[in-house]
Amino acid sequence: MKKFINDPSNLTKELLEGLALSNKDIIEYVDGELIVNKKLKDADRVTIVTLGGTGHEPALSGFVGEGMLDISVPGDIFAAPGPQPCIKAIKMADKGKGVLFVVLNHAGDMLTGNLTMKALKKEGIKVAKVVTQEDISNAPRENGDDRRGLVGCVPLYKIAGAAAASGKSLEEVAEIAQKFADNMATIAVATRGATHPTTGEPIAVLGEDDMEIGMGQHGEGGGGRMPLKTADETAQIMSDALIKDLSLVSGEKVLVVINGSGATTLMEQLIVFRKVHNYLAEKGIEVVANVVGEVLTVQEQAGFQMMFARMDDEMLGYWNAPCNTPYFKK
Repeated sequence: MKKFINDPSNLTKELLEGLALSNKDIIEYVDGELIVNKKLKDADRVTIVTLGGTGHEPALSGFVGEGMLDISVPGDIFAAPGPQPCIKAIKMADKGKGVLFVVLNHAGDMLTGNLTMKALKKEGIKVAKVVTQEDISNAPRENGDDRRGLVGCVPLYKIAGAAAASGKSLEEVAEIAQKFADNMATIAVATRGATHPTTGEPIAVLGEDDMEIGMGQHGEGGGGRMPLKTADETAQIMSDALIKDLSLVSGEKVLVVINGSGATTLMEQLIVFRKVHNYLAEKGIEVVANVVGEVLTVQEQAGFQMMFARMDDEMLGYWNAPCNTPYFKK
């Protein structure tokens, strides 16, 4: 492992300090626990909180700011935080209109999310929880509660943030966020696993000429190990799986995200996106919005996540609304 780090025990604190210092006009690092939107104090609307482990930069804390998240509760590398900082964050975020709490479907995140909701219910805090669980590789759609949360959380922050900024109620924001969550699907591919930066140990190992379609963002197996294929072949395999899962048909509109996992070049991601765009066009499916780049990484894992989301005029309007965060601006 070759990484420019200091004491591994200080990784989380130091990376969050760096994030806040490099974006002083947008966010602040509060009490060594939370990344907070600097304009939160003026928020007369529903606010949005999320939680999750660090090590996936720029996700999740890099999307705190106007029009997306209000507070991110980061845990240590690849580890969920406990419920106490989440309870603190939601109380801080509540400006009288309620709080949307977005949780990715991973065991630690879900345990913390459920304990947080239980504690807040006793205190009468108005909060609604939405779970993102769009990884099609580890469970069929009818068993959606077993699906992992991948990069789809980030566009959901954008949709929910815009709905909140438009003055929607908590119930309405939660309904819009859930509608988007129900209409998105993600699949990942890896050609090389990452190392854990605090231990130097690999979190996944693949053969020299292998790739795995379906690998999770913590090295979880996806069952799709095969010899390395070309960009076009890989893009078509993954696109077909997403089209099938979402039951997309000619005439529909989609958001496409090609999310680099950390060690896949932008050149490769753009080549993949080109194939996806043209392949969908052949099927009469229009790409009306897209993101190509590193959104949610897994240290230096090589590969990418591909996400499709069904879009309508309402969702496209929220997507195109202005926002200002360290790593996403419109």
